[in-house]
Amino acid sequence: MKTTKISFFILSLMLLLVSGLSGWVGNAAAASDSGKTYVIGTDVTFAPFEYEDENGDFVGIDMDLLDAIAKDQNFKYQIKSLGFNAAVQALEANQVDGVIAGMSITDERKAKFDFSDTYFESGVVMGVSANNDTIKSYEDLRGQKVAVKTGTEGFSFAESIASEYGFTIVPFDESYQMYEDVKTGNSVACFEDYPVLAYGVNQNNGLKIVTDKEDGAPYGFAVSKGKNQELLEMFNTGLANIKANGEYKRITETYLGENAPTVANQGRWELIQKSLPALFKGLGNTLLYTIVSLFFAFIIGLIFGFMKVGQNKFLRGVATVFVDIFRGIPLIVLAFFIYFGIPQAMGFTMPLFLAAILTLSLNAGAYVTEIIRGGIQSIDRGQMEAARSLGLPYRKAMIKIVIPQAVRVMIPSFINQMVITLKDTSILSVIGLVELTQSGKIVIARTFSSFDIWLTVAVMYLIVIITLTKVADYLEVKVRRG
Repeated sequence: MKTTKISFFILSLMLLLVSGLSGWVGNAAAASDSGKTYVIGTDVTFAPFEYEDENGDFVGIDMDLLDAIAKDQNFKYQIKSLGFNAAVQALEANQVDGVIAGMSITDERKAKFDFSDTYFESGVVMGVSANNDTIKSYEDLRGQKVAVKTGTEGFSFAESIASEYGFTIVPFDESYQMYEDVKTGNSVACFEDYPVLAYGVNQNNGLKIVTDKEDGAPYGFAVSKGKNQELLEMFNTGLANIKANGEYKRITETYLGENAPTVANQGRWELIQKSLPALFKGLGNTLLYTIVSLFFAFIIGLIFGFMKVGQNKFLRGVATVFVDIFRGIPLIVLAFFIYFGIPQAMGFTMPLFLAAILTLSLNAGAYVTEIIRGGIQSIDRGQMEAARSLGLPYRKAMIKIVIPQAVRVMIPSFINQMVITLKDTSILSVIGLVELTQSGKIVIARTFSSFDIWLTVAVMYLIVIITLTKVADYLEVKVRRG
């Protein structure tokens, strides 16, 4: 009878989760199918093509071109801020309708995506530290390390000449990361798209360009193969129109012309002050995702924790498999699988919020399961036997005798799990979740001030975690004293 009740409860919870999932998915699909609002993925750490300004607005050549084309063709769109690799994977998984992110048109990509007409002719250059006078050509790279950004023309070009000139490639996901690697001397040079590196040099990113521009693939707007063809047609028509009326020239000169904006010469404190609104917004998202995911993680942990200490072998086996799977898969792999893998395999769109909560809840739920199991099993069996010998039923003995003592044992582990989950939210920046770490990346992409921004982010994490830990310690003492 007890087993039947537990099974019914689990089945009900699964139905609720599935129905909730269907509801979220249904809303997202309806918006996409309406044809009125297109979801466009981009990489907002790729100035001058797309980045976030001090007001939190997405600006840059790609953003302005898309806005001008949308107005010309009268269609609506919504920007989804992702990293470049995440944006490409999101397009493959049909999580977005199109991608505009300084994306080079290559034969390999044309096999998977349909591209618009070329909207920008790019090329690859080599950059070195502004203080480096020894690296002047490819011949000087022999035996050295060279930083590149994955998925870019710079990466492909570096691969094509690495063996000829005898250097080792060091890949990064963001442009600012490889700039920092060069400035700190870990790599002696980097390969980057010409307009991007030239813009960065103009913004005092600490590098200089030492080679002429190599021929590279042009940039194009991409949609999934055979899908959203009307969007592609509107993009091409709009692009031709804004080139004809001079809007295209105005936009490109805004960011690459002689009067292009440069980073204001602001002091350290002024820079931090102007960055705080974006960082606090990211911190708010970090706390929100932590609280919501821990709520579901505790529900999951309660269910599987009691299954693991129960007398039913089948339920114990199910709980053990659950813990082994979600504790054994790295969080970043689980995030990719849930956000990109499942939607691509099953043909639906999953909201980022849902994917993030599922990832964190399942991962934390596996650990909470073990915390609950360990807490209950740490109580001497003799107490349960004594309670049963006095005539208390199993359930009442568990509630009145075992669980109150087990909770006191579990509290330190719960606090530790809370801190771990809060920090784990930073990993989800790889799928585009704009929490505190991702907010820091976006600010650095605009300001190139890694030390100041990462120091600020670290202090914010530290203050929040210490505060939460002290509050939890206080509650622990209160519980122990009854």
